[in-house]
Amino acid sequence: MEYHDSEQAKELAAEAREFMDERVIPTEREYLGNGPVPESVIEDLRDEARERGIYCPQIDEEHGGGGYDFDDVLPLFEEAGRSLLGATAMRVDAPDEGNMHTIELVGTDWQKEEYLEPLVAGDISSGFSMTEPRAGAGSDPKMMKTRAEKDGDEWVINGHKWWTTQGDEADFLIVMARTDTDAHPYNGTSLFLVDADTPGVEVVEPTPHFGPSVVHSSHAEIQYNDVRIPEENLLGELNEGFTHAQERLSPARLTHCMRYTGMATRALNVAKAYMCDREAFDSQLSEKQSQRFDIAEMETKLHAVRTMVRHAAREIASDREARIPVSMSKVFAANTTQEAVDLAVQCTGGSGISKKLPLADFMESVRAFRIVDGADEVHKRVIARHAFENAENPDELENLPTF
Repeated sequence: MEYHDSEQAKELAAEAREFMDERVIPTEREYLGNGPVPESVIEDLRDEARERGIYCPQIDEEHGGGGYDFDDVLPLFEEAGRSLLGATAMRVDAPDEGNMHTIELVGTDWQKEEYLEPLVAGDISSGFSMTEPRAGAGSDPKMMKTRAEKDGDEWVINGHKWWTTQGDEADFLIVMARTDTDAHPYNGTSLFLVDADTPGVEVVEPTPHFGPSVVHSSHAEIQYNDVRIPEENLLGELNEGFTHAQERLSPARLTHCMRYTGMATRALNVAKAYMCDREAFDSQLSEKQSQRFDIAEMETKLHAVRTMVRHAAREIASDREARIPVSMSKVFAANTTQEAVDLAVQCTGGSGISKKLPLADFMESVRAFRIVDGADEVHKRVIARHAFENAENPDELENLPTF
């Protein structure tokens, strides 16, 4: 299918596809059911990604990345998503990828040197610490309870977070906290860079969770008790944390969409290969009309996902408002990928739930996508609000009788 991507985008995708086929997917197969893949193996893959010119392509060259335009790297993200190991190998993995983007976008020169460049290099890891326990911020971030108060030339942070991805192993955390309690949370919240070994940062426990086995995945509950950081660790503008978070989340949601589109594509490829190989009731499964139609429907939906994401990316690249297209893309991509993986498991029968194929890991990974980066319901709320703007129109009801 032709999506009229730039020549640069096509070249990056082709190189990434070759890397995935020749190195990443064969490595994944070695560790299916016996993961996670060791760090030494990941480092070897990253070295090869660097040699191929597809390592961290979304970050400027001066900070160690490839320096490519956002919409040019999206097809590469899809290729990376064909294996859970792909994003890690090419350094386009969450949450580090989104955190890199945030620091590059709003960080100071010192912050970029101290945090961004080692993060791009893979020397350190990061976490994004926003979500809080039940009474605090979650799908409704206005409920933020964590506070940061100025004390001389320091900020003092107090709060309780959980579901901080990579929180129990991160070298630093981007922490969101209220800095002006008199203002609306959207206008009184800020972001801070907090080293994980700062006194008062307590990882209460890793959170057991649904997740794949091929790559390491973690979330953590964290307490911030009188955590003191220097004022230069304020990330971006004071009280503009929500603005900066949205600047982070819109592109991050689209890169998530493309990674998971790659997952869905691989899942269907596995299913089709199995269907062509397996015979039952006097013919190959690939000849059964019901399953052929199911595959056709999923291929159609994936085409729609790719088209929607590219449209939203063009809006972002042109500095146009893209909140609605991004929300639509995220909801549709998440549900389509979940349906595709579920279909692939069904088509492959018992083999689909084994760890001999990647589908079981895909199934454990994809369900979270309908929650992370905004639950389905949050995005549908945004879309519905837009849909009902100026919806009242008496002229459309003019011919209806009234009693």
